[in-house]
Amino acid sequence: MLTHTDLKKGVKIILEGEPYEILESQPMKKAQRRVVIQTKIKNLITGNVISRNFHQGETAKEANLSKKEVKFLYSHSDRKSSTSNGANRNQYFFCDKNNPAERFFLAEEQIGSQAQFFKQNQIVEAIIFKEKVINVSLPIKIQLKITEASPGIKGGRSQSGTKVAILETGAKINVPLFIKEGNIIEINTETGEYTKRVT
Repeated sequence: MLTHTDLKKGVKIILEGEPYEILESQPMKKAQRRVVIQTKIKNLITGNVISRNFHQGETAKEANLSKKEVKFLYSHSDRKSSTSNGANRNQYFFCDKNNPAERFFLAEEQIGSQAQFFKQNQIVEAIIFKEKVINVSLPIKIQLKITEASPGIKGGRSQSGTKVAILETGAKINVPLFIKEGNIIEINTETGEYTKRVT
């Protein structure tokens, strides 16, 4: 069992029978000097993020998760299953790295913002809970090609500032003015931000 002081960013726990990952963790002193841990936690099955306080003396069970490598195949927009605001729900299809017949899909809400950085045949890590794939995760840093970028303004190399560029996956990202079409850049998949130019 984990105590309230073990509940740090990245730790995975079980709440009401479902696995959660701690995204943020902040100790806070309350009345009678008891420490309360304020957290933001993400349900690894649904993708929902909630705030929850853990009080001194409270315990949580560590989630027993395993991982395996899978291959991203393609995404599909499901018109029959739209979200509450009327947008089509995107589904992301994967297969076992060594067995293309063993396929599964996850909804965009489950995967979160990292879905925009998936490219065809990319190897990603599947998260398994009770023998079922519940989510996938990309490495924190990945490299992708710029397919579209407006030219930087004159003198842009010496000026700070950013412009919007489109990646090979279709994602839009802010990049420095010196980045050109065809460049390979490194991206932080947790923040969705440019980190450096590779070529």
